[in-house]
Amino acid sequence: MAEYTLTVAPNGARRGRDDHPELPVTQDQIVATAVACKAAGAHGIHLHVRDAAGAHSLDAERYRDAMAAVADAAPGMAIQITTESAGLFNVAEQLDCLKALRPASASVALREMAREPDMAAQAYALCAEAGTQVQHILYGPSCVELLRRWYVDGTVPNAMRDVIFVLGQYVPEVLAQPQDLQLFLAATDDLNLNWTVCAFGRHEQACLLAAISAGGDVRIGFENNIETPSGDLLPDNAASVAALITAATAAGHTLKES
Repeated sequence: MAEYTLTVAPNGARRGRDDHPELPVTQDQIVATAVACKAAGAHGIHLHVRDAAGAHSLDAERYRDAMAAVADAAPGMAIQITTESAGLFNVAEQLDCLKALRPASASVALREMAREPDMAAQAYALCAEAGTQVQHILYGPSCVELLRRWYVDGTVPNAMRDVIFVLGQYVPEVLAQPQDLQLFLAATDDLNLNWTVCAFGRHEQACLLAAISAGGDVRIGFENNIETPSGDLLPDNAASVAALITAATAAGHTLKES
């Protein structure tokens, strides 16, 4: 059976409290969620911050405050920021966020960086120099092929081998299915990647169990799914974390020690 790490993505860029009353938007809500999810077994948090109106933000000061608050309240919990544009930010703004924060860990979508290839190279070089652990967001075969090309031409340093496979999508809605993973595994078989899976929609847990069985790590949370398989609302992020760990343990898998 497999060992795995588990990251929680509690809010994302698009959903709000109208979508689920337990989705964290404010810093206090995010911190409380981080504490609860760490207690439930999550190794790390994929961190999005919001502006005063609750909209997705890449503001460095908001990130600094949130990162410090999570680190204080949930010591030892890994913190990964996002550079996701969500249709709001250009590559220059994403690069500015990385420059200002020089974070320990960040997720970066190749297809967003590809809007400005020269700036993309700057972003990856900055992360290499700063020691930022970059997790490449891969949405499908075209992203895999872009990553392959960028390894060859040096845009992405060869050492940056962490990726997340995104199963399904938010808009237009495509519910992830466990079999979706095989496309990614086949396309990346020769790349020697450290891979994680997240999955949109109510089949999230089944998809993540398939990923664990295949030797991957997983990311769970309200960024990707707020529903049970039958379509009811999940209680909260910590309950999702705990339920996945229970199901994985029942299948013989082991959560890695933090």
